[in-house]
Amino acid sequence: MNAELVDTIPLSKDAHGVYRVGGSRVTLDLVVRAFNRGATPEEIAQDFPSLQLVGIYQVIGYYLKHSSELAEYFDRRNLEEQEMLDTYQEEWSPRGFRERLLARRANR
Repeated sequence: MNAELVDTIPLSKDAHGVYRVGGSRVTLDLVVRAFNRGATPEEIAQDFPSLQLVGIYQVIGYYLKHSSELAEYFDRRNLEEQEMLDTYQEEWSPRGFRERLLARRANR
């Protein structure tokens, strides 16, 4: 008997082209960053309880096997993140935060 075992990788691409893990809102980027910082799959599962441990192992394995193919994706995601941080840096700055809140309140 020749049975073929096929597991699907729990990754899906949303409407914005972002890979999500296991049907959750957790992105592939977050899992890979944690792994590259030295976190074990078990530690990642603790940080992201919506993910299943077996799925984390599968995603990390997929990343390791296809890292060169995913390089462009990660470059694009890093660029998008940097653009977002640059755009909102002033708004998120603690400097003048109190004054901005008071100005919003006064404009109501």
